[in-house]
Amino acid sequence: MKLFKDKIFFKSMLAIALPIALQNLITSSVNMVDTLMISSLGQTSIAAVGLANQFFFFYILITFGINSGSSIFIAQYWGKKDIPSIRKVLGLAVSLSSLVGVIFTAVALVFPQLIMRILIDEPEVIRIGSDYLRIVSISYIPTAISFAFSVALRTTGKPKIPMKISAISFVTNTVFNYIFIFGKLGLPAMGVKGAALGTLISRFIEIGVTLYAVYSTKGVLAANIKELLSWNKDFVKRYLKTTYPVILAEAAWSLGQVMYSIAYAKLGEEATAAVQITNTIQNIFFVLVRGLANACTVMIGSKIGSGDEDEAFEYAKNFMVLSIILGLVLGTIQATTPNLTLKLFSGLDQSLYEVSRKLLIIMGMTFIIRVFNSTGIVGVLRGGGDTTFGMIIDIGSVWIVGVPLAFIGAMLLDIPVYMVYAIVSIEELIKVIVIIPRIISKKWIKNIT
Repeated sequence: MKLFKDKIFFKSMLAIALPIALQNLITSSVNMVDTLMISSLGQTSIAAVGLANQFFFFYILITFGINSGSSIFIAQYWGKKDIPSIRKVLGLAVSLSSLVGVIFTAVALVFPQLIMRILIDEPEVIRIGSDYLRIVSISYIPTAISFAFSVALRTTGKPKIPMKISAISFVTNTVFNYIFIFGKLGLPAMGVKGAALGTLISRFIEIGVTLYAVYSTKGVLAANIKELLSWNKDFVKRYLKTTYPVILAEAAWSLGQVMYSIAYAKLGEEATAAVQITNTIQNIFFVLVRGLANACTVMIGSKIGSGDEDEAFEYAKNFMVLSIILGLVLGTIQATTPNLTLKLFSGLDQSLYEVSRKLLIIMGMTFIIRVFNSTGIVGVLRGGGDTTFGMIIDIGSVWIVGVPLAFIGAMLLDIPVYMVYAIVSIEELIKVIVIIPRIISKKWIKNIT
């Protein structure tokens, strides 16, 4: 195949994808270590932290939508080497992300129990989750700012910087969590509250290191306040015209994932804990996928920005082929090694272990279609500027197909959580059917700058 002979493509792709994949591996490892530590406290604690983090998941994906939208502009401006416009986009992304962070922080601080009651009807899970949520929510705003700079660094050819920062965050989070959860260095054991405090401290360290890395090197993103706030009304309108579908899609999609969690919680505390454990494991498998999708966004956006639309289409085909190969390999590994991966978690009773094992097998069997869709929507369609179509696919499949199927499976059929997950995966199949002809049509190629 021509794909495997294109050394320039592979060199560019690996230079972007590998650091991003490593960064995501480190970030996912943070969640893995948190879950490993919390698993020793029992399934109630696992369920509480998992559900409390659904609120953070909803928030961070809205932030991801804002910055994913900004990366479309930054990638094309980077292709034109338009530094002032890159700084303008970054400033707008930081401002919007921080505004959303203020809202979510306020809600979590004031109404943590209400949030938990919406997610599950288990008093002890609600109590533990509320304590966790109240503390960890203070980290939301610095997390948003760090994320905005991280995305901009990756998009402007500096993916190694956020990777190194994530490594620092991983170490600090692991150390502080261990100290506070189990009461080391003479401190009292805080359990789940300790996990929240450890995460909070590591997030503030992360933003400090991020800003130091950006401004000490005086690179492309080292903008002053005036440059970051130099956007005007017309620029904001043009920015939102392209990015609002991405933001809306991420918000609607992530809210859909929260609804899935609510549906799974209807099956009980054990099902909730099993989903938390298996999602943590699947996130480790997904790190290469995120690297591939982000590399796709940057490379396609840069090609379109420089006017080379034919090459952008060739890149799209290459990335979709790679997504199939990657999805098949990783999915097979995940489906055939559940006993190995679950050995990492201590204190799981036999019933929870068995449900988690079956859930991992189903996740592995459906992994290939999730990889294909992630690369197609986040990589090709968004990288090409076709954000509205991507929004329609995401929102339509989740809310018309996925969410109704989740509640039908959990509340009407009352089937095990792994079977509910299998039924919900039908929405991913529908995405595949829609994405393929759209990519072939080339209608997704839009020069937005």
